[in-house]
Parts: sequence; structure tokens; C-alpha cells
Amino acid sequence: MKSVILYTDGACRGNPGPGGWGVWFQSGRHEKELFGGEPQTTNNRMELMAAIRGLAALSSSCDVEVYTDSKYVLQGITEWMPDWKKRNWKTAAKKPVKNVDLWQKLDTEAGRHKIDWHWVKGHSGDPGNEKADQLANQGIDTLGNL
Repeated sequence: MKSVILYTDGACRGNPGPGGWGVWFQSGRHEKELFGGEPQTTNNRMELMAAIRGLAALSSSCDVEVYTDSKYVLQGITEWMPDWKKRNWKTAAKKPVKNVDLWQKLDTEAGRHKIDWHWVKGHSGDPGNEKADQLANQGIDTLGNL
């Protein structure tokens, strides 16, 4: 199975506001970049979109090391999601899970791969995280002057 390192990040100018997501991949000597943006969104949605788009871009099942600076994404996928699913996508307080559409997409994409999730402190000089942050901001910039 192919091994891939994936750095993901989301950004928002205003929350809500224009947002972007970025993904930087590395597999062996190969690198790839993806980014995109939405005119009206939240930071959490962009963090989720980065992980979804990164995993969806892998054409076959892979061993993936995912690095994110979002504790929301990390805790959601590794800790909270099993209980949300048992409760039909409800929180412990019996409220609907926020961003459920994206959590369900992430669950589907994650199910295609063997993934180790890692948290990295944002804006701390980690080269992969800095690259993903740059790509997320590029995603916002592609929206033009909103």
C-alpha cells in the first residue's frame, strides 16, 4: 500500500467570512498541492474541507499520515465521531452535530484509507503546516476581492 504524508489547513478572514483550505501531499519524492475557497464559510468548515479534499484526491487506498493544526478535526475524527454515529449524528446533549454534512464526507473518505492522525501546532515553523497554511490562504485569494 502506498504511503502518503498529508498536511491540511483551513483559513477564514472573518468567522464566518471568506475561507480557504489547503493540502500539501508528499509520497516518496513526489509532492502535490491542492487548495480552494468558499465566499462565506467558517474556519472549522475549511479545516474539515482540507482533510476531505486531501483524502478524496488519493486515487487508491493508502497508508496516510494526516497532520492538522485543528484540534476540532483531530478530536472529531478520533474521539467524538464514534459516539456521534451511535447517536445518529447527535451530540451528548442530543443536539445535531454541527457541520454534519462535512463530518459524514470525512468519515466516508477516511474509511478508504489506513490513517494515523496527528496534531501539529499551527504557525510554529513546521514546514508542512506552513505550506498548507499558505495554500489555504491562496484558496481565499482566488476568490477575488469580496
